[in-house]
Amino acid sequence: MPRPYPPPENRPCRAEPNPPHPDRRDEPLPWQRPKPLAEDADAPSRIQAILGSDSYRQADEDPGFFHRDDTRGLRLQVDYLKPELLLNEHGIEHTIVVFGSTRIPEPWVARQNVADLETASAASPDDRRLAQRLAIARRIAAKSHYYDIARAFGRRVSDALADRPNYRAVVVTGGGPGIMEAANRGAFDAGAQSVGLNITLPHEQYPNPYITPRLCFRFHYFALRKLHFLLRARALVAFPGGYGTLDELFETLTLVQTRKIKPLPIVLVGREYWERAIDIDFMIAEGVIDIEDGDLFWYAETADEIWDGIQRWYAACGEPLFLPGQFD
Repeated sequence: MPRPYPPPENRPCRAEPNPPHPDRRDEPLPWQRPKPLAEDADAPSRIQAILGSDSYRQADEDPGFFHRDDTRGLRLQVDYLKPELLLNEHGIEHTIVVFGSTRIPEPWVARQNVADLETASAASPDDRRLAQRLAIARRIAAKSHYYDIARAFGRRVSDALADRPNYRAVVVTGGGPGIMEAANRGAFDAGAQSVGLNITLPHEQYPNPYITPRLCFRFHYFALRKLHFLLRARALVAFPGGYGTLDELFETLTLVQTRKIKPLPIVLVGREYWERAIDIDFMIAEGVIDIEDGDLFWYAETADEIWDGIQRWYAACGEPLFLPGQFD
C-alpha cells in the first residue's frame, strides 16, 4: 500500500524558494516531447501530418482561413481597425483630402513623353495608334501644370500648419502617382508628414515615395478605404481625374447632399476640365438634382485659391477649420 502523506505537523519546513524561470523548466512537461518512435513506429509521421494540417494553424497565423468567404467580416474589421489605431497613435485628427489623375506627371516628364512620341510618330507616320497616343500625350502635357498646383497646395497646407502642430492635421491622398504624388510631395517639401491610403489590386502597384512611411496604409476593400478618406476629412480637393477621382467625388457629394455626413468644402481644381467632364447645369435642368445641389462645390485654379476658399468656407460657417488636438 502507498505510504500516506504525512500530516501537516510532521511535514518538513520549506525554505523560501527562488522565483521560477519565466520560460524554462528543469523538467519538461509530458506534452513537450512527441510520442517516441520506440513506443509507436508510425507516431512521428502521424504527428507531422497533424502539425502540417491547416486546421492546426493558429487562426491569426493562417492566411487561408482569413481569406475564406465566411471570414469576410473579420477582414472588414481588421481592414478598418489597423489604420484607425495607427492614425490615432500618431495623433492624426484632421485631414485635407486630395484626389486627381494618376496619369498626370510633372511637366518635364509630360514634355519628354511628347517628344519621344513625336520622334516615334515621325518615323512611322502611317501608324494611327501611335498618332492617337501622341495626341493624348499632348493633352496630358497641357494638364501637367496641375501637378505643380497640387504640389504647391500640399506645401501650402503644410506650411500653414507648421506653426500649429497641436492641430494634428495632414494632407491625405490615395497614395499613387500623378496628382496624388504631387500633393504628398508638397508636404514632403515642407518637411511635414502626410498620409497615403493605397489599395490592393490584381496587378502590382507602388505607393509614391513622398508619403510618410509610417502613415502609408494598404487596404483590401475599397469601401474601408473610402471610409478612412472621409472619417477625418475637413475638405476634399479634386483635380482633373478619371474613374477613381469621379468615384470619390460623387460619393462625397452624395453623402453631403443626403446629409449622411456633415457638409465640408469640396473644391474642383480646373474649371475648364470639370465643366466639360461633368455638366452639373444639365443635371439641374433635367431635374435629376436640385438647384441647391449645384452649390455643394466650387472651382479654383491655384493653390492659394484652394486654401483661401476652404478657410473662407469655415469662416462663413462660424467654426474653425481645425480644432486643437484632444490630448493637448
